[in-house]
Parts: sequence; C-alpha cells; structure tokens
Amino acid sequence: MLADLSPLIAATTQWLTRSYPACGGALAAALGEVQARQAVTVAAWLRYPTPTDAALVGMAGPGGSGALDWLTGADAAAYDDEADDFAWRTWVDEVVASWAACLLTDDDLARQAVAAIAVGEHATGVPPEFRRLISPDAHDRAAAALLRHPDLVAPVAALHRAGLQERLGPGRALVA
Repeated sequence: MLADLSPLIAATTQWLTRSYPACGGALAAALGEVQARQAVTVAAWLRYPTPTDAALVGMAGPGGSGALDWLTGADAAAYDDEADDFAWRTWVDEVVASWAACLLTDDDLARQAVAAIAVGEHATGVPPEFRRLISPDAHDRAAAALLRHPDLVAPVAALHRAGLQERLGPGRALVA
C-alpha cells in the first residue's frame, strides 16, 4: 500500500505552477515552484493526516485536474493528444489545490496550517521548513505574483476554503 503523498504533491504542484506561471526567468520559476510545493505539501498533510489516509488516496486516486482545468479555462482537448502530458493530471487533487491556493493568498491561514501540521504524523523527526510559504520575501512574492494574487486564484481557492477553515479550527469556518 502506498502511504506516500509525493505523486499527489508533485502533480498538484505542477498543476498550480502551469496554471499560474512565474514571470522573470529560471530563478523566478524555481522560487514559484518552491512556494507552490510548500503550500501543496502543507495542504496535502492537512487533507490526509495519517498514513492510512495517504494509503487510501493512493489506492483510490485523488480525482484529477478535470474540474480545475475547466474552472481555470484550460483547454483539456490539448492534453488528449499527448498521453504523457495527461497522465500526471490524474494525480492532481482538487481539494489540495484549493487549500494550497488559500494558503498562498492568506498569510495568517498559512501560519495556522503550518502550526497544525507541526504536531501531525507527517512531521516526525526534523520539523520541515516552510519559510517561503509563511514568510515570503520580496523576491518570493515577485516570482509568484500570479500564484499569490488573491483575485486570480479566487475561483480555485473558493472551492474548498470552508473545509480548510473547518480543518484548522472546527466551528470557526468563515463564509467567504
């Protein structure tokens, strides 16, 4: 049984970085990808907090990017011709992408999420570093300008924001 979320994290990160690409060259792309990966990792660990949860999503699959592609206006027909380009999209998790978008656009929510996973089963041993997510500097923000723009990612973030807020503080979910 696969209890590793790395395929889901990699695919969802790739979806975010392709949907909201960095501007400014290779360094900006790398900084944008790091921020997306950190947000997706935190979101995935919140969504699937135990090895059993991770194993179950590994067996059942996360659902794919179809609804997200439709929501963002991506042309899914372009992927039908290239099976290799489409295969990774089956590992995209809509809820994780939505939660990651929320974390990238709300610093307080990101800090709460990182604090919540610090005591979880995924963060055993050395505590993971999520500085680029929770304390982005000017270079980070410039590199991920599209990814961190609340208006641009709003349709994706709004999909499951209430579930994230509920996960972080039961009974405190806000209506967006």
